[in-house]
Amino acid sequence: MLALLQGLTEFLPISSSAHLVLMPRLAGWEDQGLAFDVAVHVGTLLAVVTYFRHELAKMLVDWLPSLAGGKPTPEARLAWLVLLATLPVAVTGLLLHDVIETYLRSPLLIAMTTIVFGLLLWWSDRHDREWRDEASLRVSDALLIGFAQVLALIPGTSRSGITMTAGLALGMTRTAAARFSFLLSVPVILLAGAYETYKLAHEPGPVAWDTLLLGTTVAAISAWLCIHFFLQLIERIGFLPFVIYRLVLGAFLFWMFL
Repeated sequence: MLALLQGLTEFLPISSSAHLVLMPRLAGWEDQGLAFDVAVHVGTLLAVVTYFRHELAKMLVDWLPSLAGGKPTPEARLAWLVLLATLPVAVTGLLLHDVIETYLRSPLLIAMTTIVFGLLLWWSDRHDREWRDEASLRVSDALLIGFAQVLALIPGTSRSGITMTAGLALGMTRTAAARFSFLLSVPVILLAGAYETYKLAHEPGPVAWDTLLLGTTVAAISAWLCIHFFLQLIERIGFLPFVIYRLVLGAFLFWMFL
């Protein structure tokens, strides 16, 4: 259930971290443990890399020559923008990780961020769009999306939700904002997974490899399906269904924990 939840919520604008914090509390389950968190992150990383394998391969092939001073192609430029937008959350997450884990996981805080950033997503989606795509992003745009992503360190904000919100506010189409958000997830999930793996390596105790493999597989399959259908439907359905879900979830959490 937790792996399925991670796969379905990692790329939807509804906050996977909030669901993974809340589900064990509501169900009365024991903490799933760091090893399982690493496994489901690996699963979602496999999903997004597999789905965008052609774009990522082209970005990597074109990005490497640009390191030597070659003229960047549009794909190399997009790769640089993804890396640039990752820097703010990487630095902030490293410096404030312990503070976030200790003080920012309260259900009431999650309820508040779920509602507030849901309304912000609704406002951005209603704003007139200029039909920009990923290729039109400037350095300043990437930085703005990157600093918006820092807010996703607070559970309930949603990494995909806040980056899509920023993209929409900059005039991107729904699909373009979603695609850039998904590409941006690759270095973010990779860094988070590497940090959790580093911590896991210093923890004693046996590892339930069968459970971890199952969690990785379920998270990967559900995340791939989520990405596929989200990109197929988002221009038609918009973000309103996700906004309504966030408002209902936030209200429920206030009712449960206030």
